[in-house]
Amino acid sequence: MLKLKKISETYDMKVFTETGDYFGDVEESILTQSKVFGWRIRATKASFLAKVLGSAKGVIVPHQLVKNIGDVMIISKAAVPSYNAEDEE
Repeated sequence: MLKLKKISETYDMKVFTETGDYFGDVEESILTQSKVFGWRIRATKASFLAKVLGSAKGVIVPHQLVKNIGDVMIISKAAVPSYNAEDEE
């Protein structure tokens, strides 16, 4: 059975990668005509995204990389920017 969700219900939703890493929070949806084009994800202090981006505030994830939306949003690992632990040192 297909369950529908209002876009307004996705704001401030937690975003996780398909491997279970906390990625950030949904800040905004990007619409083109009547379709969802992408999602602006805000980097929060405890998120993997904050470690990768440093001072940037977030990223835009294309809707094609979203795997599932329910209580949380699950995105493909392809949406995750590359990260080297050596950069932190």
